Amino acid sequence: MHAKRHHGPKRLQGDYQVPEGFYYINEFNAHSNYHLALGLNYPNASDRILSDSLHPGNAIYIHGSCVSVGCIPVTDQDIEEIYLIADNAKAGGQDFIPVHVFPFRYNSKKSLEYFKTAAKNNPALQSFAMQLKEAYDRFEDTHEVPVILIDRKGDYVVD
Repeated sequence: MHAKRHHGPKRLQGDYQVPEGFYYINEFNAHSNYHLALGLNYPNASDRILSDSLHPGNAIYIHGSCVSVGCIPVTDQDIEEIYLIADNAKAGGQDFIPVHVFPFRYNSKKSLEYFKTAAKNNPALQSFAMQLKEAYDRFEDTHEVPVILIDRKGDYVVD
């Protein structure tokens, strides 16, 4: 039996969804079963408000081997590059290494049209995606990582 995948961010353990939003690397695993792995701080403060309170899921990684359910799998070559960049940043004194996870490229007309069709009957998902888009657009405009805050409702706010 296969679980039905829905559109939107991870909200429940076992929902086969990848987290979407603003995270940071909280673990370096050079001995992962998936070549190399970088842990993300999922659930973050927004996820703890908006996700299932008892079983939001955990142990979300960017990792190699290009296979996964719920994590962010990339090729072994890609994880080597990402891991090296993150490790160099950490060694250089950067304790906070942000990772922004978007559902699609907002500057892709085809992706945006697909999303609008898929989310046409889901105003909550549309609102969430627009919160992410604001940060995406800010980075595209300034080439600086924006400061992201989380309000009491769990919404992302670009400062």
